Amino acid sequence: MTNSRVPDVARIVVLRVNGLGDFVVAEPALAALRAAYPDATITLVTSSPVAALLDGRPSPVDEVVIAPRVAGVRGEPGGPPDDPPEAVEAFCAAMRERRFDLGVQLHGGGGNANPLLLRFGARVTAGSRALGAAGLTRTVTWTPDQHDVLRWLEVVALVGAEPVHLRPRIAVRAADRAAAADALDGVGGPLIAVHPGATDPRRRWPPRRLGELGAALTERGARIVRLGGDGDAALVDQVRAGLGAAVGRAVDLAGRLSLAGLVGVLERVDLLVGNDSGPRHLAEAVGTATVGVFTRANLVDVSPLFRARHRVLVSWASRCMVCGGDCLATPCDHGASVLGDVLVDDVVDAALDLLGLRDREPAPQSPDVA
Repeated sequence: MTNSRVPDVARIVVLRVNGLGDFVVAEPALAALRAAYPDATITLVTSSPVAALLDGRPSPVDEVVIAPRVAGVRGEPGGPPDDPPEAVEAFCAAMRERRFDLGVQLHGGGGNANPLLLRFGARVTAGSRALGAAGLTRTVTWTPDQHDVLRWLEVVALVGAEPVHLRPRIAVRAADRAAAADALDGVGGPLIAVHPGATDPRRRWPPRRLGELGAALTERGARIVRLGGDGDAALVDQVRAGLGAAVGRAVDLAGRLSLAGLVGVLERVDLLVGNDSGPRHLAEAVGTATVGVFTRANLVDVSPLFRARHRVLVSWASRCMVCGGDCLATPCDHGASVLGDVLVDDVVDAALDLLGLRDREPAPQSPDVA
């Protein structure tokens, strides 16, 4: 195996078919590929959400193609079943006609992704390989417990692409900022966005606690901005309940933002507090400070590499809030949070550190009226 650049590369295809946060942690590897092959055309085969994010947005890639639905590779939650074999073969045949010089797998251990990448017909292939996965021209062994930013940088190093940065970056467009300005017209700061969602319910800090955090920060003069997607309505309602009397000063943008608006709002707020989710990754990538609540597993692979502007709270036990079992080690059927041992006060302290509000006294409380 050699880590030298591949000669005569004009066309590169990269397979990375996941959610928004998964794309963000792969961005440094894509930037390294761009720098190593500045004259090549880079085609990213990815998911629909990532394609929407990159539509009209500067990035290290030149072209975005939505992958077919293949078991173990693409399957957004709640989406349709896998594409029929003939549709997948038609897609792969069209890719082979592109005559790619280099194919790079940044998707996983390769059990499902490597066979798909090989069907694209690239002259040279590179990627990670778990035990039993199909071989590529150049591979690095897939091992657990490695940060994804470093994992994918190690993959592109196989083809001579050295890191140009470690902090993921997402470009913010004028359209993003305009959408944020419309959404937050006249709202003063400091602005604290709270986002209760995560694809896996085990990774969701109890949303009522997120509201209680918002109430504590409101007492210190912050304005809470509630975020959430179309499927997060029930979670946002619990955040609202936790806010209590502070709900009147909060700004509710849940379900009201386009993807452009979300990116713009995430850049504009002073801090985002949330789970291991796409919006937390996007906030980090546009330069906003974050406080994230993580399971012990996700602490290792996707938490922020740098902590000057980011704080991480970790559930080391990661026990189901229904049955008390360690459902990271042995999954149960409850679909409940495993983050119950992360306390509101600890998350508030992390937020105050980043905001510089620690020394500000809470606003006096109104006396109870009989």
